Order: sequence, then structure tokens, then C-alpha cells
Amino acid sequence: MEILGRVPSEAEHAPPPAPPPVAYEGTWRFTAPALDSSVPQARHAVRDLLDHQRVPVDDELVESLLLIVSELVTNAVRHAALLSPEIAVEVSLSRDWVRIAVEDNHPYRPVALMADQGGTGGRGLLLVTAITEAAGGVYDVDHTASGGKIVWAALPLPGAATSPPPSR
Repeated sequence: MEILGRVPSEAEHAPPPAPPPVAYEGTWRFTAPALDSSVPQARHAVRDLLDHQRVPVDDELVESLLLIVSELVTNAVRHAALLSPEIAVEVSLSRDWVRIAVEDNHPYRPVALMADQGGTGGRGLLLVTAITEAAGGVYDVDHTASGGKIVWAALPLPGAATSPPPSR
């Protein structure tokens, strides 16, 4: 009998263990009335969460995230309040991504429109799309089982791996 080589054990065939979770990973969700006053409250809540969880973000990324949450909450307040007197803001943090999502009960998918030069509004989703793309992130809209929608953007954290952003 000729011995050709050692047969690897089952443990040697197993994939490497997943890295341990980082302290800031998790998902936080809060609701707010569909009122203008909820916009700054959402910004403050997101900033406080990032600080409290010690998420490794630089000032530029924080400002991008706060602008995204402002625009998404403003859109929900302005365009969905009639059918959605309450909105939900969700922040999901993973090792490599931060995802901001705003949910309302209005069924229509928002569309980024080119605003006229003299207008003072209407550029929010264009801004969200531009910020997200510039950061190497992802922006999308998902429908909920109850007939509403979730508008979300996920941005990579500094030094992020190329893994896909967290999905809902």
C-alpha cells in the first residue's frame, strides 16, 4: 500500500470563522410624526447614535449621512404625510456600512426630478443620489408588505471591504 498524502480533517475544510462583531454593529429604529420638526430631530438622533456607538466615521461622512437623513425625512414629511402621519427612521450599522432608511405608508415611489433654476426645492433625491454615488454607496426604494415604502441609502465606512451593503 502506498501512502499518497495526508487527508485533511473536516475542521481544515471548514471556512474561516467570521470576524467577531464590532461594538457599534446593530440596528436602531425610531418613529416620529410626519411634521417639519421631525427633520432636525432625526438629524440629531442619527448624530447622537453615531457618537454614542463610536462609529469610525470622519466629519465628511457624518455630514453626508446627516444630509441624507434630512432629505429623506423632509420628503416623507412633504409628500407622504397625508397617508402616513408617522414615519420611521432606521439606522443599520455593520462592520463596513452604515444604512439610513426612512419608511412611510405612502405607496408611490419617489422620483428624482430636475428642479427649475428658480425653484427652492425639488432637488433632494438628486442630492441623495449624488452623495451616495460619490461615496461608493447604494440608494434604493423598497416597498413594504403594508403598501408603503422604504427609501434608503447605504454608505461604506472608511476602510470598508467590498462586501455588499446590508439589506433590509
